[in-house]
Amino acid sequence: MQASDQPVLRDIVLVGGGHSHVGVLKRFGMRPVPGVRLTLVCTDVHTPYSGMLPGYVAGHYGYDDVHIDLGRLAAFAGARLFRDEVVGLDRVGQRVLCRHRPAVPYDFASINIGSTPQVAGVRGAAEHAVAVKPIHRFNERWLALLERVRHQRGAMTIALVGGGAGGVELALAMQYRLRREIQALGRDPDDLHFHLFTDADQVLPTHNAGVRRRFEQVLARRGVAVHGGAEVVEVTAGKLRTRDGATLAADEIVWVTQAGGAPWLAGTGLALDGNGFIQVNDVLQSVTDPRIFAAGDIAAMINHPLAKAGVFAVRQGRPLAENLRRSVLGLALRPYRPQSRWLALISTGDRYAVASRGVLGFAGAWVWRWKDWIDQRFMRRFSEFPAMSSSDSSAAPVGASPLPLTAEESLQAISAIAMRCGGCGAKVGATVLSRALGALAPIERDDVLIGLHSPDDAAVVRVPAGKAMVHTVDFFRAFIDDPYLFGKVAANHALGDIFAMGGEAQSATAIATVPPGLESKVEDLLLQMMTGAVEVLNEAGCALVGGHTGEGRELALGFAINGLIDDSLDSVMRKGGMRAGDVLLLTKPIGTGTLFAAHARLAAKGRWIDAALRSMVVSNRQGAAILQAHGATACTDLTGFGLLGHLVEMTRPSGVDAELQLSALPLLDGALESVAAGIVSSLQPANVRLRRALRHPEGFVAHPRYPLLFDPQTAGGLLATVPADQAQACVIALKAGGYPQTAVIGRILPQGDALEPITLCE
Repeated sequence: MQASDQPVLRDIVLVGGGHSHVGVLKRFGMRPVPGVRLTLVCTDVHTPYSGMLPGYVAGHYGYDDVHIDLGRLAAFAGARLFRDEVVGLDRVGQRVLCRHRPAVPYDFASINIGSTPQVAGVRGAAEHAVAVKPIHRFNERWLALLERVRHQRGAMTIALVGGGAGGVELALAMQYRLRREIQALGRDPDDLHFHLFTDADQVLPTHNAGVRRRFEQVLARRGVAVHGGAEVVEVTAGKLRTRDGATLAADEIVWVTQAGGAPWLAGTGLALDGNGFIQVNDVLQSVTDPRIFAAGDIAAMINHPLAKAGVFAVRQGRPLAENLRRSVLGLALRPYRPQSRWLALISTGDRYAVASRGVLGFAGAWVWRWKDWIDQRFMRRFSEFPAMSSSDSSAAPVGASPLPLTAEESLQAISAIAMRCGGCGAKVGATVLSRALGALAPIERDDVLIGLHSPDDAAVVRVPAGKAMVHTVDFFRAFIDDPYLFGKVAANHALGDIFAMGGEAQSATAIATVPPGLESKVEDLLLQMMTGAVEVLNEAGCALVGGHTGEGRELALGFAINGLIDDSLDSVMRKGGMRAGDVLLLTKPIGTGTLFAAHARLAAKGRWIDAALRSMVVSNRQGAAILQAHGATACTDLTGFGLLGHLVEMTRPSGVDAELQLSALPLLDGALESVAAGIVSSLQPANVRLRRALRHPEGFVAHPRYPLLFDPQTAGGLLATVPADQAQACVIALKAGGYPQTAVIGRILPQGDALEPITLCE
């Protein structure tokens, strides 16, 4: 992951993780522009390479072979990855509007979201057909169809609508794979019937006659029924109808026809063509707004009409990156000149392919091997990252030209780069702070008498009669580049101590440090981070009542939380209440320490980090209530000391020993792979010193899960003990309550004579 001490002066926001944008990320990773920050906003952490999708469907490739890991690529590029759905643009305010998070400001934005199936004009298609795009949704349906074919006996009919290269290639890939699946199960592959519908008179209408003839022969030989001149006008459950009135009953209907632009683009005010694609000029810039660029299928070049072919999206990556770079530097942009003819390599599903370029066409197994070599080489560009070069013969503009700033921005930039003051001089400016905090809406509580939006210097909170206060504090620096998500994790982590004791969160005061920079950038950073935090606090019924924000080298956030508990203390869950015979439970998987250490080294898969973050934002509030309802005798939340450290904290004051079952530990995806690679958190060595608490650990040091006993957790789950007769019901309730990986990981034993309280077992 690349970090910079340079204050952020300009923001480039990339909307979508398409083929052009992965090229932009790679090039900015190799040649970053000082003061320029990239942010990628997309719904998925993996982007499929369309050229290899038929091979994946046919079973020649695995999932990782055909998907670019946007998490690793963004980390390499030093870009922020925001996972959300874009729903619009505020071009006046220069903000990308998202469905679930605050808007993302931009100085320049680029859109590379591919195309969207245009099924609205065909009655029932949206409800009853499977659209190939977006590809991630198709993959879910494809996997479901695979399972269905494996388990459904008898005849099955599959219809594909669309006779272009995509429809033909997909039909042949699906047929090849499904027939082999059925044969492997000892069933008759001829039970499968494939139909291909096209409104053109023949398949592949944009290719030459020789290529069309080859595919007509392949389709006929493979028994795929082709319906030419058959425009589908209606789809119902299990049936489609063509314009001439013919119908076909089908178990699955796949839609591969020409797609159009996403519906939200119509509200942006950008010039669109008749299919809803963004009209761009020769420099890939919107003809409406010079701050907006577009590439790939979503772009329509007004001077060079292009087919919707992946080759253009791939080749636009380089000129798009160059023109984004030149835009922030105030330099003249360079035109992109697409080739008039291109080579298409179209596979037939069975490791055979046909090449098509203009009037040329040739075929063979060797063409498929050639295509495979080209595709594999392309994918390696985005999985193998070379060392970055600080100088490049083509990078002269980066080193020579300062970023163009307004006079006010220049003063702010000089201030941001200059030696920083300490003491109260390190506070964030009042104007920036008031604007950022003014947009927050913390929950209101009757017992908060003076809170966040009062002008007073401190909050005033009432302690209700019969209640005692529970106090805790947590603070740490950011470990991810998404401030909104970081705010959620930080707040969730801080609340954990209150919930683990069975308390109710009442109020919170925040302490944050933010890197210096332009006021607008600092303001947005604060807004993003505190919006995420307040959402978590509000959900917990905890009012944000104040805090302190200052400048620091790194983004960091923490909270002092006040909670309430019955003053009788009867309902308090403490660490020291374990009893011999109790069962030891863990409500969340472990492994955050090693995973984020791997993330920093570009050694973690994006989906591992994504799954870890999903676990980290799950609140322990409901889990603590379920544990209390089942008579929990002791409880704590897993944080920096790791599983073993917190277990020792519980056994010693309880006067008991514990037996820990390594094989039962719930683990986050990728945790085993990361520790096996020798990647551990920087806190791991300190935690390993606690191995002296283990009884006879020698036989387990080589166990693959052993290092995870010492792995520090952020926003981890609850480690608790419950009476043995309540354990099964408690686990069932926890899994149903939002903690699906809850596990019994050990049992509590009477205290022995040995000094080591923890015994490991397989």
